[in-house]
Amino acid sequence: MLVASTDAVIVLSQRLLVVPAAPLPALPLTAAERRISRGRREAEGGVAVLLQLPREGDLKPGDVLADADGTPQVVVSAKAEPLLLVSAAEPLALLQAAYHLGNRHVALELHTHELRLLADSVLEAMLRQRGLTVHPLLAPFQPEAGAYSGHGHQHA
Repeated sequence: MLVASTDAVIVLSQRLLVVPAAPLPALPLTAAERRISRGRREAEGGVAVLLQLPREGDLKPGDVLADADGTPQVVVSAKAEPLLLVSAAEPLALLQAAYHLGNRHVALELHTHELRLLADSVLEAMLRQRGLTVHPLLAPFQPEAGAYSGHGHQHA
């Protein structure tokens, strides 16, 4: 288990496939932070951790991270961040919004009747101009992984 110390930094070097029986401290990360497998972070309770994970895809909420000995230390959680919640009276308008945002390579969280994206005043104005309903929201962001997510980039 994590031990709070002002000097100690716990090095997390592996993901575990099994969920430990005992509860673990949370490691709240934004969507952008979950894409980076290296670097210093702060777990619940102010405990410093250093990610030194293999580059094998984004971290996901619920991932259990362990030290070099395989001892579970933290569980990843999705940190709330400022978002825009986008909805429309007609499904086609929402689909068109997703198309336009995708052309701008904007990360989107897709739901049946709404889109979520990171707060951005320029995009908010564009969406409102197109007649969509836009509300600010503070919530965890879990964008779609994308067509090439999780695949290495290799050349022959």
